Amino acid sequence: MTASKILKAAFIGIWVVFGVVYMTSNSVSQAVVSDDRKPGPPSADKYKAEDYVGSEACKTCHTDQFANFSRTTHGRISQQPNWKGRMQGCESCHGPGKLHVEGGGDKTKIRTFQGESAKQISQNCLECHAGKEEHNNYIRGEHWRNDVACTSCHSPHGEVIAVSETAPAPSSEKYLASRPPDMSRVIPEKMLKLGQPQLCLQCHSEMKAQFSLPFHHRVPEGAMKCTDCHNPHGGFEQKQVRLAVGADAPCIKCHTDKQGPFVFEHAPVKEEGCSICHTPHGSANARLLKRSNMFQLCLECHSTIGTLGGAPNTPTFHNVTTTRFQNCTTCHVKIHGSNANTFFFR
Repeated sequence: MTASKILKAAFIGIWVVFGVVYMTSNSVSQAVVSDDRKPGPPSADKYKAEDYVGSEACKTCHTDQFANFSRTTHGRISQQPNWKGRMQGCESCHGPGKLHVEGGGDKTKIRTFQGESAKQISQNCLECHAGKEEHNNYIRGEHWRNDVACTSCHSPHGEVIAVSETAPAPSSEKYLASRPPDMSRVIPEKMLKLGQPQLCLQCHSEMKAQFSLPFHHRVPEGAMKCTDCHNPHGGFEQKQVRLAVGADAPCIKCHTDKQGPFVFEHAPVKEEGCSICHTPHGSANARLLKRSNMFQLCLECHSTIGTLGGAPNTPTFHNVTTTRFQNCTTCHVKIHGSNANTFFFR
């Protein structure tokens, strides 16, 4: 057999193997998706208009849920022109209620979501919410992979909760002598079950200790929210930080003077990002630094004993045992980057 024939046979064999692997993986993925979606809401074309009884019929038995639901975006969406005729109130999620009503409230005649997996419940929500940028990457996110359903954080009926220690009001309100009656019970933003960060800290308990440190981002005080930096519905960046232009994008939204571009860039900032020197949630050190002394942090790269990653040696006259040289930023003021000096002087 000639070399050309051998090459041609090998080429055909590779394509055959590739085709088999593709078909197998495709069938497996379809099976997984199919399993996750069962018992999802049947297609709308399977029902007729007379199968729907309307939300008013639900009000007869589910009084509290209907009262809460009517105040939410879900309850009002059918009144909006672009959604009119496309939504059926309670039956948009639970399915047509005619058989349920005629059966005297038989739960087997309507979708109750009881016994369904987190992915099955979330798939139902994504029927409407998947088209927005905020939710486009939910299936790629950590919450989806760890079986955290949409209803683990959100209340689809929009239950009203009491303002208490579990859902505190903004810190500015603690100075009021008395709270107005209409503020004693609230519907949390985005129909959440609790306000932030209390809701997030139920699972991410390790962050509570970090936010309790002397220097921290002002999340507990109500000046910031977890979702200012993280997208709970998924994302392309590590830790689901917002934006897809680098892990430091959430930091730059507030710390705009550190953004650059700079003529002379500090390599660690450019390559590793803010977290090379700072801890984002909280620290015992000022400016959320990872080390208690500034020069200790700098010397991790800049040392008189060789170099690390190409960093220049510290000059011999920099005797860090003396107070004079123990604050590097006294001279190297523009440590994040400079447009005037390669050594980041003022």
